[in-house]
Amino acid sequence: MRVRRAVPGVVATLAMLAVAAPAVADPVTRFEMPFPCGEKWTGTSRPSHSPSSRAIDWNSPDDLGKPVVASAPGTVIVADTVNDSGYGRWVMIDHGNNERSLYAHLSSLNVTNGQRVDQGQQVGRLGSTGNSTGPHLHFEERLGSSVLWPFLHRAKFVFGTTLASKNCVEVPLAADWNGDKVAEPTVFRRADPGVFRIYRAGKTPLLKKLGGAEDDPVMGDWDGNGTMNPGVRTPSTRTFQMRTPKGTTTLVFGLATDKPIAGDWDGDRRWTPGLWRSSDNQFILRHADGSVSRVYFGDRDDLPVVGDWDGDKKTDLGVFDQATATFTLRRVDDDGVEWFATVQFGKPGDLPAVGDWDGNGRADLAVWNPVTGVFTQRKAVSASATMRGTASITFGRRR
Repeated sequence: MRVRRAVPGVVATLAMLAVAAPAVADPVTRFEMPFPCGEKWTGTSRPSHSPSSRAIDWNSPDDLGKPVVASAPGTVIVADTVNDSGYGRWVMIDHGNNERSLYAHLSSLNVTNGQRVDQGQQVGRLGSTGNSTGPHLHFEERLGSSVLWPFLHRAKFVFGTTLASKNCVEVPLAADWNGDKVAEPTVFRRADPGVFRIYRAGKTPLLKKLGGAEDDPVMGDWDGNGTMNPGVRTPSTRTFQMRTPKGTTTLVFGLATDKPIAGDWDGDRRWTPGLWRSSDNQFILRHADGSVSRVYFGDRDDLPVVGDWDGDKKTDLGVFDQATATFTLRRVDDDGVEWFATVQFGKPGDLPAVGDWDGNGRADLAVWNPVTGVFTQRKAVSASATMRGTASITFGRRR
């Protein structure tokens, strides 16, 4: 497979191809551009483009090394770092319904095989590996092994045009931002700059800016004062940024493919970073003295969740299976015995959010539906009740 930048006559040739191409049904997957929100990119092709003239070559000024993000949520089924094919270093994501997306000629990868990724999450950086004569992203939308005519933001793509990415997503979170012991629904808007938007009933959201569109959000009580602080981790540099009223501290920790978490692992009130490494189902917890502990459980395609499930002031671990909307929660008792609980809550495709919704000292479960923008919380009916009820709050940008 040999690819290159656009050449004279490509746009005219592709205009004729567009007329002659057979009608293609609108895909089920809501594909977006494989770039962060608002970035402008030009997409081209040519009749000899391998494996199909329906594949897009994306370019923008000074594009080498720019972030490439998932065009839709799904599971990574190829993460080739060896650079031993025409695609070079490449990623393929399965979105269900036998629909897939492919990202080729990457300079580096930020995902591993079997990992669950969200829309807008960074999968790698643009490069020129494999049979490429210049930096660009080779992008395909597929039905099985067939390359489809690409649809972006529910519209058929016109080759040779320059578009601004509408891959503008928010990530659901929950945290006690004001010290009243009750968590507020929160979303992190992947933008430049990144913005934590905090729900306040009857008021405009509280905004806290940190990081950028390629960063993964992570929150923690970094200074131990009882209120949550914002944080982000940049996958490509493996760097945590942790902000408190006194300033921002940084920490380089883990692999580029790890996902950030944070918690009070020791019960000393001060939160420290951690990681979820899906490649071997491993939680890596960093303690205040710099030591690291490791816990193995979960599956490759799980999403990590953390919370104090038993009210002992220590953060516990959990995972969420997005395909079945099932939480698996882990706690360790005073004798060092591991206990696990499985809770089915929400619907397949929902994203997890965990917070102490009722202020009783124990973390509660919640899910956020990306299509409706609704948080559904599972919490005690009262502070002393064992029965569980639900509450719904609409907050966040719908996809």
